[in-house]
Amino acid sequence: MREEPITVVGVRGLPLITEGDDLCALISERVVLSDGDIVCIASSVYSKAKGYTRSLSDIVTGERAIRIAGRTKEDPRFIQAVLDTSRDVILEYPFVLCELPCGHVGVRAGVDQSNIEDGHIILLPPDPMAAAADLREGFRARTGKDVRVIVTDTCGRSFRRGQTGHAIGWSGMPAIRDFRGDCDLFGHELKITEEAVVDEIAGFANFVMGESDNAVPVVVFRNCPDWNGHDTIYFSAEEDIIRKRLKER
Repeated sequence: MREEPITVVGVRGLPLITEGDDLCALISERVVLSDGDIVCIASSVYSKAKGYTRSLSDIVTGERAIRIAGRTKEDPRFIQAVLDTSRDVILEYPFVLCELPCGHVGVRAGVDQSNIEDGHIILLPPDPMAAAADLREGFRARTGKDVRVIVTDTCGRSFRRGQTGHAIGWSGMPAIRDFRGDCDLFGHELKITEEAVVDEIAGFANFVMGESDNAVPVVVFRNCPDWNGHDTIYFSAEEDIIRKRLKER
């Protein structure tokens, strides 16, 4: 049986999201969803809908934030918000690299000053996996469809210039497609191949979303096949040799 081609649709026409907005309703009014669709949603709009934002004027800075900001030349209040959000600070300079309680590692803890009013910042959802599950259930309640959900954020990468989309939360699929034990075209057993499918999809979603003023925070993928695997996408502290070396600085 011939597989249907994968289609990718950027959802346009969404209003500027504010606290209390029903994202699932707003999205469902602008795109017809089908069972099995993968709905990628920028973490920033989810956070704005849920009120995960702060006013810089409400933030009281501590000594560490002031010291770091003096080196990075950033607003100490912004750095304080980064510290408040983080479970661990891996690197303070030339940029602040943090681990969040959910296990995600990102520059400035993913705290964002773009696409929000001056003097305010957007925080990442404190539990991105719960956010994805919440959205998935919201779509089910609103449309009756069983979709899959990825919550995305834009992150830099080691060894390469430029940012790409990453999955920070997902629901309805495993993060990793595990090929270990399968054979290649020549019958060789695959021993280490684990494909981070949710990151690959998030990366293409970010390409469709764009940056700056594109106003496409939601992308729908249709006809993506199912896959088997697991959700252990983050290295443990013992496995992560890059983190170990950075902490030795």
